[in-house]
Amino acid sequence: MIEKICNYILKKMRKKMPDMTDEKAEVIEYGLQIIVGEIPKTILLFVVSFFLGIGWYMIFAYVALMPYRMMSGGFHLHTHLGCIMGSIIVYYGNIYLSKFLILDNIQKYILIGLSLLFGILMVSFYAPADTENVPIISKKERKMKKILSYVTLILTLIAATFIQDSTLANILIIGSIIQSISISRIAYILTKNKYGHEVYANQNN
Repeated sequence: MIEKICNYILKKMRKKMPDMTDEKAEVIEYGLQIIVGEIPKTILLFVVSFFLGIGWYMIFAYVALMPYRMMSGGFHLHTHLGCIMGSIIVYYGNIYLSKFLILDNIQKYILIGLSLLFGILMVSFYAPADTENVPIISKKERKMKKILSYVTLILTLIAATFIQDSTLANILIIGSIIQSISISRIAYILTKNKYGHEVYANQNN
């Protein structure tokens, strides 16, 4: 269904832009699939979370972690079902672990420090982590997103430092760690993804 919707939209776009190349059409189609596929996935995540009694935690996790996720990038699973299952595991796993993880102030600050150090290392090596289908080629764009990755990571963990609610603070800390892992080369290898800018560079050598 999602593929049919995206194909329909793409055909309409190509009629209005007859000079669109096949390569550009592939990139647009992939982007459409992500956007259109994100809608039912997000609705499912929120609906089920409210049935499970964690709806407000789900909203907080989704919104609070979005800036770092959008700037730093990360791998994509290759099927819509896999994407839905992966999101359920990541978000619900984060929330439930955050609810049951009890840290005193010293432990909390140590974990935040380690999360910040790990995140900075991952961002310096890999952000923005693009994909084959949507490569980030522009050096200016890559530099800007890398800077914003640092900024959003630091702000997220600063917020975790001052939030008194342990579950909300844990969601930010654990979510930052998960996102930092998702841009790593190991994560890309395990999910059979490739960094788009590297593929593009190799094709032009």
